[in-house]
Amino acid sequence: MAESSNRPVLVVDFGAQYAQLIARRVREAQVYSEVVPHTTPVAELLERDPAAIVLSGGPSSVYEPGAPQVDPKLFDMNVPVFGICYGFQAMAGALGGTVEHTGTREYGRTELGVQQAGGLLHEELPANHPVWMSHGDCVTKAPEGFTVTATSEGAPVAAFEDTERRFAGVQYHPEVGHSPHGQEVLRRFLHEIAGIRPQWTTSSIVDEQVALIRAQVGDGKAICGLSGGVDSAVAAALVQRAIGDRLTCVFVDHGLLRAGERAQVERDFVAATGVNLVTVDARERFLDALKGVTDPEQKRKIIGREFIRVFEQAERDLKAEGDYQFLVQGTLYPDVVESGGGSGAANIKSHHNVGGLPEDLQFTLVEPLRALFKDEVRRVGTELGLPETIVQRQPFPGPGLGIRIIGEVNQERLDILRKADAIAREELTSAGLDRQIWQCPVVLLADVRSVGVQGDGRTYGHPVVLRPVSSEDAMTADWTRLPYDVLERISTRITNEVSEVNRVVLDVTSKPPGTIEWE
Repeated sequence: MAESSNRPVLVVDFGAQYAQLIARRVREAQVYSEVVPHTTPVAELLERDPAAIVLSGGPSSVYEPGAPQVDPKLFDMNVPVFGICYGFQAMAGALGGTVEHTGTREYGRTELGVQQAGGLLHEELPANHPVWMSHGDCVTKAPEGFTVTATSEGAPVAAFEDTERRFAGVQYHPEVGHSPHGQEVLRRFLHEIAGIRPQWTTSSIVDEQVALIRAQVGDGKAICGLSGGVDSAVAAALVQRAIGDRLTCVFVDHGLLRAGERAQVERDFVAATGVNLVTVDARERFLDALKGVTDPEQKRKIIGREFIRVFEQAERDLKAEGDYQFLVQGTLYPDVVESGGGSGAANIKSHHNVGGLPEDLQFTLVEPLRALFKDEVRRVGTELGLPETIVQRQPFPGPGLGIRIIGEVNQERLDILRKADAIAREELTSAGLDRQIWQCPVVLLADVRSVGVQGDGRTYGHPVVLRPVSSEDAMTADWTRLPYDVLERISTRITNEVSEVNRVVLDVTSKPPGTIEWE
């Protein structure tokens, strides 16, 4: 196991919009990272033997009553610390510097002026370059022992460092793309100031997880619910690498799949891995369970519950081959965070991989991807030899088309959505746009009727929504500006070829405030 994965960089979350993005950027510097809440006591942080600590930004002013503070004891523990935005100010205040509310604010693109040689963080970077700022307060005097290495119009101290104690910080946000040299600054802190070796690589992830899986499963046997998506496929491939033919994959056709997905799973994944695969046709069971249900959270929970019950039945059917005690799931880090399982985050959604499991679960969970972001999962899949058709497949939610139908789920509505979705995917692929978008959910507004004119008569058909989004990890996303001619072809084909649909609309909401899926 790599040293960097043994000793994590802890990102202390002060309520920042970008805390998860900071963690991703640390990993891009080949250093393992985790996010922890700002309420974590210093003693508990130290118990985890961190290689370094990063103090995130946050929405508060350091002068607000009850604003989160940094315990000064943190700086007496011989652990490298890097402050960002609010974390930079809290760090300066805790070490005896001066933070003031000067009335000058900086939001968005700001020109940074590098001072003298720029220190280790900014050495040989352009003397003036853009960064992304978001602050009302600012540091006006650095703590004793620190060198000021950058300023801006609204921040007399925009960066400082004390390399002897391995402390540094910046007022701006190095983690966002709007700070073009930000990743290099973060890398320099991690590698040069903190002295961390870059060992968090795809190979190290595979080796670490294989060892952990073997330790957890021992001589036991495992079942994996294979959906055909990237997450479950990579999770299954990792577990198979660890325990071989003691893994059996169960593919459940719940009737909520997109067109052609069952054949793709049974053909591509089995050909790539040679895994033991059992296909269960449970379409009627899921539709019966979803009958009359319109609440999205209830739909998710029902689908999650039925998945588990199907796995339990599959386990009983496989009893002759031995006792299956472990259930493999492709839970990712964003799933954990958005389900309220990480860093005190709000429960934005329940996910059948995390929040919808029944209390009487008969399996022990194996979640080899729980600490990974999607881009890391794709790289692991490539390392494991999975074909590009699986590794680069657009994300698809576990509950499938069941949460892309607004209203009750039934066979007729599934058929409508499946045809519309297939057309959208065909046109995006034909236009060469698959790599430019994160995913493009197609949503059926089943309980809405829209007046239209088709042929010589008025129609009352369903609208469908196109939701093309661009993202790095699904924590944040922006709507993808698809070419108008592609949108026109999709709309024309859907309204011509899917008779029940007479209107196609485009969702142009970013995340936040909207989620990627509608339900």
